[in-house]
Amino acid sequence: MLLEETPPVTRPNVVVAVLALGGITVALMQTLVIPLLPRFPALLNSSPGDTTWVITATLLAGAVATPVVGRLGDMYGKRRMLLISLILLVAGSVIAALSYSLVPLVVGRVVQGLAVGVIPLGISIMRDELPVERLAGATALMSASLGVGGALGLPAAAILVEQTDWHMLFWTSAGVGTLVLAAVLVCVPESPVRSGGRFDLLGAAGLSVALVSLLLGVSKASQWSGGTVTGLFVVAAVVLGLWGWWELRSPRPLVDLRTTARRQVLLTNIASLVFAFAMFAQSLVLPQVLQLPVSTGHGLGQSLLVTGLVLVPSGLVMMATSPVAARISNARGPRTTLILGTLVVAFGYGAGIFMLTAVWQLVIISAVIGAGIGLGYGAMPALIMGAVPTSETAAANSLNALMRAIGTSVSSAVAGVVLTQVGVPFSFQLILGLGAATALLAVVVAAFIPSASPVRQVSPVSPVS
Repeated sequence: MLLEETPPVTRPNVVVAVLALGGITVALMQTLVIPLLPRFPALLNSSPGDTTWVITATLLAGAVATPVVGRLGDMYGKRRMLLISLILLVAGSVIAALSYSLVPLVVGRVVQGLAVGVIPLGISIMRDELPVERLAGATALMSASLGVGGALGLPAAAILVEQTDWHMLFWTSAGVGTLVLAAVLVCVPESPVRSGGRFDLLGAAGLSVALVSLLLGVSKASQWSGGTVTGLFVVAAVVLGLWGWWELRSPRPLVDLRTTARRQVLLTNIASLVFAFAMFAQSLVLPQVLQLPVSTGHGLGQSLLVTGLVLVPSGLVMMATSPVAARISNARGPRTTLILGTLVVAFGYGAGIFMLTAVWQLVIISAVIGAGIGLGYGAMPALIMGAVPTSETAAANSLNALMRAIGTSVSSAVAGVVLTQVGVPFSFQLILGLGAATALLAVVVAAFIPSASPVRQVSPVSPVS
């Protein structure tokens, strides 16, 4: 068995609450800028294409930081790396808050993006510190924090943008990040579980080049020339191949590919990637349907604030389904929970194809999809942690989080192509249909994951969307 029994942390409720708040804060940081995207060209005196770097820069920084921070957490202490990540979140927020032009704002967003490892680090700390009976529910809540923060971020940002100067978005992020940093210092203990060894610097550099090339090609496919995008994909493929060769021969690899190749880990990561592709579709379709003018014949003419409020139930339902996910995993195993979650998401998207004509319909769709995401994301950490040694928990959870990030990036790029090439409203229905289809594909992948023991039968050692 990969896990061993250890003494529980003194205040598990406090630890779980602080770590979940950290996950929500990181998700808020990623979402807060969305209402400003149409206004950035005028605010920053830049072109619309250039201002997209405010989003792209965070995506790239997060992709690079997630596996690196996870490995460093396993080696030198998960709490230590969590604190460093939160310090970077606060520092990046302050840089962005002091910005009045594009370049410093992008720099601030890069520094903010380096903090996205908070969620997989939090899940790993839970494995190391919580008693076994609390593990499934706590990790499910931590995974759901990504969706909760995303759902709450849009209405909060809308209120701040409408009532204050846009810099308050980043001052708010800095303030909340500081509070979480202080709470972690006071309430979260450092885990004694460490792998030690030397950091695989060459492996980190190779993976970073491969990920940046891949995600740049995906995110800029509709803006850059075909030759440039193809070149990025070629670089990603070549460097990834060389990186895999190196990792298999390194005595202390950044990512243990032999562990990653285990059937349970590999299929869970593939299911996570496909599932993330599916879940992101609602974020692209529902806000546009809500905000398009009624005169277009396929919009509901709602304000940005109303749009954000419509999406809030999705995040709340994700949080509410966390204990449900834990109970199902305890009784039937996390694979069953993942399959159930993907089926619920597929049902939500399928219903959405025919329910885009009233605000209440979109509330229902958003809530149903949120329930499925809460179930699915709640099961993924349990599947990963049930198949890897405790010394690799943070790295394995970080890799799983990276798979989700890649899935959402590809989803965004595909949806962008559909929106520009297919007439509205058929593009909305097509994107929702693709979401349903990919959710069903995730069901198929999850069905081949080995049937793991129910979580209650797995004891944690001294316990990332």
